[in-house]
Amino acid sequence: MNDAEQRRWNSRFDTDDYVFGEAPNAFLRTHAPAPNRGRALCVADGEGRNGVWLAEQGWQVVSLDFSAVAQRKAEGLAIRRGVSIELVHADVHAWQYPVAAYDLVVDIFSQFSSPDQRARKWAAMKTALRPGGHLVVQGYTPEQLRHRTGGPSDPAQLYTREMLLSAFGHFEILHLVAEEVLLDEGSGHSGPSAVIGLVARKG
Repeated sequence: MNDAEQRRWNSRFDTDDYVFGEAPNAFLRTHAPAPNRGRALCVADGEGRNGVWLAEQGWQVVSLDFSAVAQRKAEGLAIRRGVSIELVHADVHAWQYPVAAYDLVVDIFSQFSSPDQRARKWAAMKTALRPGGHLVVQGYTPEQLRHRTGGPSDPAQLYTREMLLSAFGHFEILHLVAEEVLLDEGSGHSGPSAVIGLVARKG
């Protein structure tokens, strides 16, 4: 991400409200592995709603994002909830993901990547997972362009079943579903939405 993108996201997050709400993503809440003391990485975690919730479940969380404004809000949310998360301020496409370091990697609606950036990010996420670790991904599908209730307008940044299977098909696929849902995640994700979600385990 370039400086202009960073300024844009800092500006978007520079409000008292939590743009995507304070509650965790519903797909993550439903499909996250059983709570444990394992390590979890939340990619593009923004204001921290998902990372903080995972910490409440007992995970040791690394919350990765390139918006300093969002991370200040994530820190505040963690303090109010009485948990601790490790904040890493970095571009998700350029960060040096540690090898086999996490039991859970979460990538929720982080779709503002070019196809090349997305491929590098997903490859790094796979490397960062330990054998037996779980991956949880959710994003908008091309059908979301009909709704215009959130997400990118560039079709190349939207997810398909084929795309996810191409990237993660060598993992054990535990759940893969494309569906129409009614999102209620702050002002940023609100209303009828076309999404796809993946839960997979690294062999």
